[in-house]
Amino acid sequence: MPETASPPSAAGLVFSARTEPEGERFDAPAGQPLLQSALQAGVVLRSSCRNGTCRTCLCRARGQVAYRIEWPGLSAEEKAENYILPCVAYPLSDVVLLTWDQG
Repeated sequence: MPETASPPSAAGLVFSARTEPEGERFDAPAGQPLLQSALQAGVVLRSSCRNGTCRTCLCRARGQVAYRIEWPGLSAEEKAENYILPCVAYPLSDVVLLTWDQG
């Protein structure tokens, strides 16, 4: 489940990320937001503000993520239902982004 925490600081720690249903895969370094990693790999995700306020990138995820900001524009209910904001979410494990379920 997504949580508010500091992303790992281990240099070089890279997880695997995948979108569903598209099946696009990309590397997800622990030190950068999932949206940035996706875009660098040529994987297009919906986005606008890139700072966690507009909610354009809202989607559900399987895997663990952390946020560097206190409360990234998600309600407690959304967090409980595994919604994340990839623009400000940092991976703590391999992640699957359920893009069919975007806001």
